[in-house]
Amino acid sequence: MSPTPKPGILEVSLYVGGRASVPGVAEPIKLSANESPVGPSPKAVEALHAAAHDLELYPDGSTRKLREAIGEVHGLDPDRIVAGGEGSGPLLTMLANAYLQPGDEAIISRHAFLVYEIITRANSATPVMVPERTTNSAIKVDVDAMLAAITPKTRIVYIANPNNPTGSMLNREEMARLHAGLPKDVLLVIDAAYAEYVTAKDYEAGIELVANNDNVVMTRTFSKLYGLAGLRLGWLYAPAAICDVLNRIRGPFNTSTLQQQMGAAAVRDRDHFWKAVAHNSKWLPWITEGIRKTGLRVDDSVANFVLIHFPKGEKNAQAADAYLTQHGVILRSVASYGLPDCLRMTVGTEEQNRLVVSLLQQFMAA
Repeated sequence: MSPTPKPGILEVSLYVGGRASVPGVAEPIKLSANESPVGPSPKAVEALHAAAHDLELYPDGSTRKLREAIGEVHGLDPDRIVAGGEGSGPLLTMLANAYLQPGDEAIISRHAFLVYEIITRANSATPVMVPERTTNSAIKVDVDAMLAAITPKTRIVYIANPNNPTGSMLNREEMARLHAGLPKDVLLVIDAAYAEYVTAKDYEAGIELVANNDNVVMTRTFSKLYGLAGLRLGWLYAPAAICDVLNRIRGPFNTSTLQQQMGAAAVRDRDHFWKAVAHNSKWLPWITEGIRKTGLRVDDSVANFVLIHFPKGEKNAQAADAYLTQHGVILRSVASYGLPDCLRMTVGTEEQNRLVVSLLQQFMAA
């Protein structure tokens, strides 16, 4: 006899992140993880050095200064914010731990972040995968199909908005329609990890829905635009009752002093924030149009990455991946997301962006 995990855990497929190395290449160009080419705020780095003097002390278990900084910038009540280490992933996990039981169902779009399925199965609940709607320039969450999938067993609906890896988004009206169609006891979890990059006027990250309803949660991260992926820090905004639940089950010191002080400095540095937004706003359309000129389909994106579609045959995604790897460039295979004919490319530095577009032009012309 040996210890047996609860039902569902052994059905979880291991999460495999994007590659970070190329054999024989000392410093590959890694555009597989949606990391920031601008890097962290200098003020956040200064906060790191300042916080290093107090490492013998436990951090503030309430993360008060970080929550106050986030609340100040976004106009939110700090008491309705919960912070978490390791990005927004553990916050999503806590929500699943708190609100899913064996036999429950969670609604997930087919090409959404793989973690939603993992945390659902880990709680012995059933992930209900809903096909997305495909157009000539986007793969997008189908609001009507998501609502049609609701049953009496549904407890959570996960929406990544913008979605990774497709780069598409639901606008304010579509999100409101989705929420309006949910039973009051179903929790809508909006994962807005890429919200800071979106410049569309009809986009709403989820703050309004959370503020006006009792069954909506919005999660955010410092790993993307803020350039702090190595720090691993996230936060969520939720109704007071849900925050109370999460604060009861989270670890007593679930964020470090370094995370709290760097996060507070980063979110307050709006000059650096807008620098990162401007870089992405310049190069995202440039990459999109440049790759489209090769004849490849590139979906419209509002995030900091693009989804590139390759034909079947000699010029397929696997061949393109191999060609780019030979030249020291790493993009993200998204076959595990149900997109075997695609690669995802992060917006990089000017030099990196120009190189990848040039290599894809050479690959398609060969």
